[in-house]
Amino acid sequence: MKTRKLGNSDMEITVLGLGTWAIGGPWTYGWGSQDDDESVGAILRALELGINWIDTAAAYGLGHSEEIVAKALGEWKGPRPYVFTKCGTLSDAQGRVYRRLTAESVRAEAEASLRRLKVDAIDLYQCHWPVPGNLAETVEGWAEMVRLQKEGKVRWIGVSNFSDEEINAVSRIAPVTSLQPPYSLLRREIERTTLPVCKSRGIGVIAYSPMASGLLSGSMTAQRIATLPQDDWRRKSPDFNPPRLAANLALVERLRKVGARHGVSPGEVAIAWTLKNPAVTGAIVGARRPEQVDGFIGAASLELSAQDLAQIVA
Repeated sequence: MKTRKLGNSDMEITVLGLGTWAIGGPWTYGWGSQDDDESVGAILRALELGINWIDTAAAYGLGHSEEIVAKALGEWKGPRPYVFTKCGTLSDAQGRVYRRLTAESVRAEAEASLRRLKVDAIDLYQCHWPVPGNLAETVEGWAEMVRLQKEGKVRWIGVSNFSDEEINAVSRIAPVTSLQPPYSLLRREIERTTLPVCKSRGIGVIAYSPMASGLLSGSMTAQRIATLPQDDWRRKSPDFNPPRLAANLALVERLRKVGARHGVSPGEVAIAWTLKNPAVTGAIVGARRPEQVDGFIGAASLELSAQDLAQIVA
């Protein structure tokens, strides 16, 4: 699989990385119940097919996703993949999510992630979300991440879901290795300024939700959405409900026609479209079962033509 250098790091990452949001299982922003054995199988299948990095977060399943990643790595016999995780998103006893990036909190989260992942160092430690309305605390958290990097507990540091202003603020303390933003055919707002700025500054971009949380996969229908578990966060997403849903499913049919010419799925076309942007280093694609990995892996080698691109955005 093709690789690209991630920002200012020494890591050559495959153009596809495995996302582990859903395998965390139930929590406030979970995807419903999940079978841990299938989760491990999905991770192992991704590694077998050449993916060399896994993206997780302490928030996913409140640590459970990291534990499943560690379990899979314990069973994997090949070279260890890069492990990326995140800090700054926490949940209280009532399940309410909040942001915290004090130095003390960031350090505690890093130590907990190291224990759950069973690694000596985190390859890429990312600030999951900035603290809303509190740039000072966001910067404080970043400064602590810099200290963790100097101590060797994390190798490289990046941000996720940051605005241009927030990237500028933390960059004054230390270079940002990477940005992890949502980017798909349904979420294109970062094309205006964020992607050009990252490209000009040498900041790697690892895009998440290139299939819009499964909506562009080709397997999602109005009927299936109606039967999603009550604890699947997508039931409340505007993209999965009228009036947006009809237009989104029409887009899927355009992706299906393009995919038919190449012998790939609509989801693989959606991912390849994301990777077409020169500022994007790689795309994070989630999987809950091994066969789902087989269903998206073709995106890594798919080259979309000008005709394809015109048809997709028609």
